[in-house]
Amino acid sequence: MQNPKPSSGKAALIWRFLKGSKHFFVLSMLMAAMTAMSDMITPQIIRAAVDNAIGGNEPTFGPAVMKLVNAVGGFAYLGQNLWIMAIAVLCVAVVKVLSQYGFLAFNTRASETLTKTMRDTLYTHIEHLPFSWHMKNHTGDIIQRCTSDIDTTRNFVAGQMTQLLRVLILVTLSMTFMFSMTPMLAVISLLPMPLIVWYSFRFQHKIGAGFKECDESEGRLSAMAQENLTGVRVVRAFGRERYERDRFEKHNEEYTGLWIRLARLMARFWSTADILSGMQIMLVVVFGVVFCLKGQMTSGEYIAFISYNAQLVWPIRMLGRMISDMSKAGVAIERIGYIIDSEVEKDCEGAVAPDMTGDIAFEHVSFAYEGFPQMLHDITFTMKAGTTLGILGGTGSGKSTLMLLLDRLYDLPENSGRITIGGVDIATIQREHLRKNIGIVLQEPFLFSRTLKENLSITDEQLTLSDIREAARAACLDDTIEGFTKGYDTFVGERGVTLSGGQKQRAAIARMLTQHTPIMIFDDSLSAVDAETDAKIRTALEKRFGSASIILISHRITTLSKADQVIVLDRGRIAEMGTPAELEKAGGLYQRISEIQSLSAEEVDN
Repeated sequence: MQNPKPSSGKAALIWRFLKGSKHFFVLSMLMAAMTAMSDMITPQIIRAAVDNAIGGNEPTFGPAVMKLVNAVGGFAYLGQNLWIMAIAVLCVAVVKVLSQYGFLAFNTRASETLTKTMRDTLYTHIEHLPFSWHMKNHTGDIIQRCTSDIDTTRNFVAGQMTQLLRVLILVTLSMTFMFSMTPMLAVISLLPMPLIVWYSFRFQHKIGAGFKECDESEGRLSAMAQENLTGVRVVRAFGRERYERDRFEKHNEEYTGLWIRLARLMARFWSTADILSGMQIMLVVVFGVVFCLKGQMTSGEYIAFISYNAQLVWPIRMLGRMISDMSKAGVAIERIGYIIDSEVEKDCEGAVAPDMTGDIAFEHVSFAYEGFPQMLHDITFTMKAGTTLGILGGTGSGKSTLMLLLDRLYDLPENSGRITIGGVDIATIQREHLRKNIGIVLQEPFLFSRTLKENLSITDEQLTLSDIREAARAACLDDTIEGFTKGYDTFVGERGVTLSGGQKQRAAIARMLTQHTPIMIFDDSLSAVDAETDAKIRTALEKRFGSASIILISHRITTLSKADQVIVLDRGRIAEMGTPAELEKAGGLYQRISEIQSLSAEEVDN
């Protein structure tokens, strides 16, 4: 899957996802700022207690602080009643605890709202992406982008971005207090900082590249697991368990190796950052003791300086984690942006919603799938409204492609002909209107992990059980369902694995029949039912939907025998066209297939 950078920019994309959660993030940042302010006040109270209340030194605080101190009796009184200063420390601690609680509450609400918005936006966008996009991208990788990458983005925004204000306050006030107490020691404490910052940025690219490899590898692993779990019956039927297990383990080992390599890189980064941070703290402790012994700073200032230095080191070290998480989030946002920037299906300007009961015409239609040779070559035919059209042809002859184009699951490129219904080019018809009026049973029927009733009524939630049973009877499925213990409440396994191939096809047919569409397409959807059931379904369709335009795609001549017109495709071209009776005598491909299938039937009878 391609990973171009989001055209809208990473920051713009995050801002778009923040809709509905911005105010919660703002509140959480304010709570983080209050926590930072609490961290700044406590060392000053301790400094005042040691130097002024106990030591009796001349205070150097500003007018506002001195006014507050004098209001409670001055430093001499506080020295005799240290419990007052202890209560002040306790009050600051309470404020810090409450602000931390508020931060966690608002931040959690904001992050979960952000996650919901991202998931809803991605899911809605993916649903409206073209069929061709889904054919090019693995389902497992799409799921991984909608889960793991969303979590990575959420963790960065909620865990790092919200701490920015707190970090700014801590750094600014810590440096202000440190320079106000002992400028020389403050300069010494800053000496290793550029090295730590440079080292953090140096590793950013390596960490980002490593995480991108891990993320893409996880997407491939998810796609492999999803594919094998979905096709478990095929794997078991062909005894491919060992092969698929070895294949999975090989890729899993590669994925694990990538994470181990990234972990080593992270360990080297953090251990070096810890050494540099430890050296910075050691410099402050050693030189601080020297300055105290020389009388250049008081004991209270030394204690406060150590506290502020610890507050300063934490944001600097956090910068490394922020850069690391930013690298991960950058990759995750790029992968999410690929989905968001993929263009959804759109109707042309002035799209119409015409009557859909007219003739269907293909006019000089040619088509090729992206990256493949041309599939259809100059296809031209007209299907009268209310008639039945049969399409016959070998594998890869373009039968299904014709129907995918009619339903606009693929759009015809310019200068590749046109398809009309009632004289209206389908390129000008609203997609939703077009698809609501074309019922299609695809070659591979798909059933959801729900009850049979829910599967058959998926086209309209207002359908009654009577409506559902009527459609099921037309598909020769009602008697089969009634034979189940729970009837229409029988739960269908994933992709319909609990049903036979014929039952799944009939269920898909019944589901389509509940729509009562004027155009019905059966794309080789009777291949898994026996000839007798095939005949019953076709008879039921004639009686119930005689006015509908029906397109039957089949390899079975008997399925097409009552069609009003049959088209025979050969390598993407129309080889023959006519009524079944005419083609039986034409001496062409239709007649040869008919003779082969008739011979096979006689051999079975013998």
